[in-house]
Amino acid sequence: MSSSNQTDSLHPLEIQVLRALGAGSTESLKDPELVQSTALAPSQVSMAVGWLLTKQLVSQVSETTTTLVVLTEVGTQFQQTASPHEWIIQTVQAASQDGEKRTVKDLQAIGQFQPSELSRAIGLLKKEGMLTLGAGGSLHITEQKSSSVEALRWLLNHIHEGSRLLDSFSDDHQALLRQYAVKRGNTQEPFRIDDHTERAYGLTGKGRNLLPHLREDAAEEISQLTPELLKDGSWRKYSFRKYSIQLRPPRLAIGRRHAYREFLDTVKAKLTSMGFQEMRGELVETEFWNMDALFMPQFHPARAIHDVYFVKEPTHATRIPEPFLSQVAEAHKNGGITGSKGWQYSYDPERAKRLVLRSQGTAVSARTLASNPPVPSKFFSIARCFRYDQVDATHATDFFQVEGIVLGSDINFRTLLGLLKLFATEMAQAKEIRFLPAYFPFTEPSVEMHVRHPKLGWMELGGAGLFRSEVTVPLGVTVPVIAWGLGLDRMAMVALGIQDIRDLFTSDLEAVRNMRRKP
Repeated sequence: MSSSNQTDSLHPLEIQVLRALGAGSTESLKDPELVQSTALAPSQVSMAVGWLLTKQLVSQVSETTTTLVVLTEVGTQFQQTASPHEWIIQTVQAASQDGEKRTVKDLQAIGQFQPSELSRAIGLLKKEGMLTLGAGGSLHITEQKSSSVEALRWLLNHIHEGSRLLDSFSDDHQALLRQYAVKRGNTQEPFRIDDHTERAYGLTGKGRNLLPHLREDAAEEISQLTPELLKDGSWRKYSFRKYSIQLRPPRLAIGRRHAYREFLDTVKAKLTSMGFQEMRGELVETEFWNMDALFMPQFHPARAIHDVYFVKEPTHATRIPEPFLSQVAEAHKNGGITGSKGWQYSYDPERAKRLVLRSQGTAVSARTLASNPPVPSKFFSIARCFRYDQVDATHATDFFQVEGIVLGSDINFRTLLGLLKLFATEMAQAKEIRFLPAYFPFTEPSVEMHVRHPKLGWMELGGAGLFRSEVTVPLGVTVPVIAWGLGLDRMAMVALGIQDIRDLFTSDLEAVRNMRRKP
């Protein structure tokens, strides 16, 4: 494209920025200097620079990031009146001079500050020895001075004059500023710390060659012919901006289902097409169905508070249906009618009523077995589960499990392995699969299925096995039952080609739009 043709396609804002850069006494201009020299709004300069960078007419010469501290509205109020620390000191001292005493409840009743603000301020004053508690919870001001309160007042007065560089303060002052700076979830702080980035731009050789060809009447250009311009004939004094069909059109973000939602729908569709019936259950479950019915003893470590989320209110269900409670209790105590010796401990029926957030989808399978299902039959459930876990690339505190059971007189372990392999290849689209022996209180034999993630290596998808008679017989089932619980989130990581389980729920719209299932 010739220089004249290229300048014809330039927007008037681009031309103004190019002229400002070409007329400058230096090789580059910073953002504020461009705003001043072009008399354009900062947003207009930013937009024009972005276009010119894309066309390689301008290049970024430097980028400098500085950290600034400013007062928030709360900080301005503290500066003009008093911070919570100063107000507490003033209020307690004034009451003491009148022969009165003030308690924490008295200060809260006045309503000058939020209880959380008062608690933090009182804690600091006590820590620095300026405030003590007397009989009946009364507050007393000592002769000790608080260095933090004095430093906070100095910072409020100093920063009130205008924004300041964070690096211009001492280390102690910087620590105090960060302590009282606005943070996520806590906006009622006196200071705000922001990173301010300033960039400098200069002309490229290509952009400098265009300077002699820039149109003089660029500001008089119009891009649309309106009825008003036609009516009064004023269109004659304007020139019309030329368009380049070689420019890429703006991207249109088409609405579609989330990739993970599509994955879950695909799993459900494939299972139903195989003849599986869907099971459903509640997120809040009793320990009985979540653990007891699965032959997990009440002293099992997986039932501790650090592994399961307990419901605060109500804490217990009113009842557990019979005869399942009695039959499961006997299986735990001595094996009951299952032919087992059980766990040989004193079963607690009240513990069985304790409410928890469902920690495994197998709880849904237990309820289904107790509903007198037909034989043969097969069921599945996509269950949301909750466990207290350390969040990392492959672990989350809440996750989806695909849970399934198959009942039948001719069901065996080989049937289970064939189904697991089918799930891994069809749903997770895994290329490499392996099975490892495992132990679960409710299945025997038991197996773990692992698949190879292209980036993370071998990754466990979940466990499976044949339900023990201690699980099936108390629930009224006498035929073999195979069961599995696989992590759908991890299966989706393989199918969608992502490396961090948290990316399934990212708020980054661009990442969500680019998330695609592998063909």
